[in-house]
Amino acid sequence: MRRIMIPLILCLLSACASVDGSKIETLSGEAMGTTWTAKFAHSRNSPDLDKLKNGIQKQLDIVDAQMSTWKPDSDLSRFNSAPAGSWQTLPPELFGVLEQSLKLAKATHGAYDPTVGPLVNLWGFGPGPKTLAKPDTKRLAEARVRVGWQQIELDPATRRARQPGDVSVDLSSIAPGFAVDQIARYLESQGLQNFLVEHGGELRARGHRPGGKGWRVGIEQPDSDSVIAKVIVLSNQASGSSGDYRKFYELDGKRYSHHIDPRTAAPVTHALASVTVIASDCLQADSTAAALSILGPEQGYAYAKEHQVAALFLVRTSNGFIQKMTPEFEKLR
Repeated sequence: MRRIMIPLILCLLSACASVDGSKIETLSGEAMGTTWTAKFAHSRNSPDLDKLKNGIQKQLDIVDAQMSTWKPDSDLSRFNSAPAGSWQTLPPELFGVLEQSLKLAKATHGAYDPTVGPLVNLWGFGPGPKTLAKPDTKRLAEARVRVGWQQIELDPATRRARQPGDVSVDLSSIAPGFAVDQIARYLESQGLQNFLVEHGGELRARGHRPGGKGWRVGIEQPDSDSVIAKVIVLSNQASGSSGDYRKFYELDGKRYSHHIDPRTAAPVTHALASVTVIASDCLQADSTAAALSILGPEQGYAYAKEHQVAALFLVRTSNGFIQKMTPEFEKLR
């Protein structure tokens, strides 16, 4: 599964050993079109690293098999191609993620919409054919008919979803966060108490790094691979980020971001370069960051403040970037 909402690169700034004898083990791999890393601290004999790596990979493979829009045989792809009016029974993980995405769509009045896929494809940012041209009015109108989170009906009692007909769900702005949570739950089941998990830039931390302090991570400055805009400490928290500067194209002197606003059927034009959200789990952090990136620096900040979201906005100005933090984010310092 490749991300449509490309996250920021969050740099891991943790030490690797401490005076108390604990040390950090690191595992890494590839899944869902990106990379993952798991760092865990322990002071006992080293756990079975091969077993842990295989277990983590299994969790990611489950998410990919259920929620990929790039695999025609995934559970989500089968739902997207199901006959109009049919009710489809979904795996518990997929149903739960779809349910949460629809709740966020309702809360943001459609700024976040998991059915936006046809518009994303039309603007050249999806798994479909890449066409670097502004869609004409007719094609936009045809795509907009297929977009609308309200068209999806759920039956929680039977874990079924109704395909209204030609509606395509895309969960790539929430599924990676869920995948991070799945890895965290697996590591906890293996008795690990102190770890930091990263997948495609999304993070979840538990406990602390060697030395007894939380896990220090750096939030990258937009348009830079080495400048850190902010350093925060995570402990029993998750971080999700969304930025517009790693996936875009320029056409006739105009910049087109991969952030498509379902309400306008076009790429966003506001000055928000990136947003980072801190939450209790990564599913919430990942999807909320995606929603705020569509809402922008004014509407997004108002939404985050109203809903008590810990968020950091990095906004472009003629003089560089400015940082805009919600009260909940400021408390993290």
